[in-house]
Amino acid sequence: MEIDKQQHSKDSVFFRDGVRRIDFVLSYLDDKDGERKQERRKMYEANLVNVGLELETEDKSESDDGKTYFVKIHAPWEVLATYADVLKIKVPFKVNDIPDNGDMPMNWLSTPFRLPEHIMHPEPDYFTAPFDKSKSDFFLIDDKATFFPPSVRNRIVYYILSRCSYFKDECGVKDKKGIKRLLNNCTYTAAFPLHDCRYWTKAKDANCESERYHLHKHWARFLCFYKEQPLNLIRKYYGEKIGIYFAWLGFYTEMLLFAAIVGTLCFVYGFLTFDDNQWSKDICSAEIGGNIVMCPLCDKKCGYWKLNSTCNSSWQSHLFDNVGTVFFAIFMAIWVTLFLEFWKRRQARLEYEWDLVDFEEEQQQLQLRPEYETKCTNRKLNRITQEMELVLNRTPTDLMGKLLLCWATVTLWISLIIACIIGVIAYRLAVYAAFASIMKDNPTTNLQVVGPYITPQLATSVTASCINFVIIMILNLMYERVAVWITDMEIPKTHLEYENKLTVKMFLFQFVNYYSSCFYVAFFKGKFVGYPGNYAYMFGSTLRNEECDPGGCLIELTTQLVIVMTGKQVWGNIQEALVPWMMNWWGSRKARNHPESLYSRWEQDHDLQGFGQLGLFYEYLEMVIQFGFITLFVASFPLAPLLALINNIIEVRVDAWKLTTQFRRPVAAKAHSIGAWEEILNGMAVLSVVTNAFIVAFTSDMIPRLVYMYAYQPDGELNMKGYISNSLSSFNISVIPVENRPDDDENPSWFNNSIDTCRYRDYRYPSGHEKQYSHTMQFWHILAAKLAFIIIMEHVAFLVKFFVAWMIPDVPSEVRARVKRERYLVQEYLHNYEVEKLKIQLSQNVNEECNCSPMIYPCLTKHEVLSECL
Repeated sequence: MEIDKQQHSKDSVFFRDGVRRIDFVLSYLDDKDGERKQERRKMYEANLVNVGLELETEDKSESDDGKTYFVKIHAPWEVLATYADVLKIKVPFKVNDIPDNGDMPMNWLSTPFRLPEHIMHPEPDYFTAPFDKSKSDFFLIDDKATFFPPSVRNRIVYYILSRCSYFKDECGVKDKKGIKRLLNNCTYTAAFPLHDCRYWTKAKDANCESERYHLHKHWARFLCFYKEQPLNLIRKYYGEKIGIYFAWLGFYTEMLLFAAIVGTLCFVYGFLTFDDNQWSKDICSAEIGGNIVMCPLCDKKCGYWKLNSTCNSSWQSHLFDNVGTVFFAIFMAIWVTLFLEFWKRRQARLEYEWDLVDFEEEQQQLQLRPEYETKCTNRKLNRITQEMELVLNRTPTDLMGKLLLCWATVTLWISLIIACIIGVIAYRLAVYAAFASIMKDNPTTNLQVVGPYITPQLATSVTASCINFVIIMILNLMYERVAVWITDMEIPKTHLEYENKLTVKMFLFQFVNYYSSCFYVAFFKGKFVGYPGNYAYMFGSTLRNEECDPGGCLIELTTQLVIVMTGKQVWGNIQEALVPWMMNWWGSRKARNHPESLYSRWEQDHDLQGFGQLGLFYEYLEMVIQFGFITLFVASFPLAPLLALINNIIEVRVDAWKLTTQFRRPVAAKAHSIGAWEEILNGMAVLSVVTNAFIVAFTSDMIPRLVYMYAYQPDGELNMKGYISNSLSSFNISVIPVENRPDDDENPSWFNNSIDTCRYRDYRYPSGHEKQYSHTMQFWHILAAKLAFIIIMEHVAFLVKFFVAWMIPDVPSEVRARVKRERYLVQEYLHNYEVEKLKIQLSQNVNEECNCSPMIYPCLTKHEVLSECL
């Protein structure tokens, strides 16, 4: 029966009776040719009713487009209680009476950053225990309609939807079940729980919590960027999995503040010591740099050039290549350890506060994926539970074949990235000669402000970095689909296992994709060049390997890092915020003209974007890639943590805004940690010590300068006078092979036949020496000093890391004591409850039989009912 639109406000989260809450909504289109779909829907909805769910359908005439049906689902108390027992959901049984000693001295200083108490702590702190339907009077049940919060209700309903069959014989056809399959074959177009109100105004119904409104007001607006996050309200509304993500992101952003301050101070130190930069003064000097003729940087198209042409890049390099770089690299090794250790403590506190302490042990067998269950044909005895459990019938040949196919695919794509990087390197080598030829007469000096700073090296580096960034983004879009496909093909057993497998595949690919170009500039460019007359070429081609500037390759690594890191962050924020907003704006363009009372709550949410099962996965991936930029290569760019901090302050609010306003409400899910990402972060923390040590030793010019100052300064003074001349070797122009010599029209006007030698960046004996063109003793001294520095820095950094990790316990002693206290109280109260119950039974002298919970799926075995906890 249709309800008159004018008499019934549809902006509500309740059935038409205004009492039963809508826990889930299914939508489908009126498909005249879809008889099979109609039959599936009919059987599926009939089975949902059979298991106790209550349905209410909105006819297509009630929808805005006149085509979409909406099926509203309500779970009554009997269903909620049964499945809360099945899923071992923890519920309160007593108010927490342990005093909170969390007040900090001078707590008033944090007042401007705090949120109202009812937002930060939306409900009292309780002692909790797994729900037991047979002992329902043990728990604090004031009102059955509100005892389970909406996030728990939608989680229970989704559990049922994922396992309900859409065929008559639900035990006979195992793979014909679950809402996911019905969504994939377009039987239904969407399945989602409802937001509780519009995000910009409170719900008119007093029984509605309006938590979405509070989240938007106090959390999702950018003007709240300096405020703390309402983590308890986030957890209550979206579930623990999303709550843990925002807790981690907020903590990471807070810790970045310290790294950003120290990095900025190191940059300021480089700026303040500008005038003490003797080697840059020598390069820019007309008497020194202006009289040093450098050998051509490429064959034929590159002419001879004077050293003072790199004056600007030398000054720029000093901003990042100074003594502060070494200090900052060691500081970041300690910072990353402190970050990971303090996060473990923060995570342990959240596990206690959010009742996740025993989550992994209790729920491990309740996390089977429906896709895994449908493929299972055998059972075996679980040695721990002594119960029969589902197992996948795989032969060793099938297993090995799938593993080989999966990892061969991953290897193929990683090889594709490496091939693209080699292509970019070839571009750099080929285009450098073109830029050098075009700029030989300095046409860029006509450009105001930036003209003097544009050199062939800078032009090549910037264009190559931009091309590399575009390739990175294109490969990302292509590989994401491949990674999901090969992970699905492996048929992981649990959701945790699925996410871990996908995480490893995606991260390996992203690691190579994003960092390979930085690794090339940091550790390969300029290291295998050769010398005039004996140059090294790329794979035997006519393209000569790249050389570094006389000031070093560090400034180019900085350029590469800035372009890729900032480009990814800017593009990521645009993609995350702008794309969903535009799609929602276009999708709801017609409905916006209706009065609020006619634009139903389910239609409003239907017009939003779906969050997706892997929504959080991509958020974590984005942040972990950023974490790699600020740790693996931070020695080359001390301002990287500052850029990351600014991005993350925006990221927190952008993620909050899009989750609150642009996406449907996700199904609540539990998680007690950030999962496999924690191990990835630990691995990157260890690798960052090695990479930064090598950057300081081999990419920076810090070690050669120190060796020169302490061992090779001719006057015996501790200064850098004469360093530039000392760091350049000489070569006789007359013996340069014809194929390496520049064309006649490529040489600058100042070059003439009176110039008989050119200089190049290396430590080799000059022409005419008995060991001509072989490495000098200074080269070996510098190499020994570099290796010694790497060993010392790594050992010091690792020693400090392990000492700090040993000193800081993973779980705070206070939390450990509270966990033990709560376990003791649970046992004590349960014991007293059973004793009191027994006394009542004995006094009444009535022998009551055990009131067992009815099984909702009588033809399914116990293991299948208890198969998953989402």
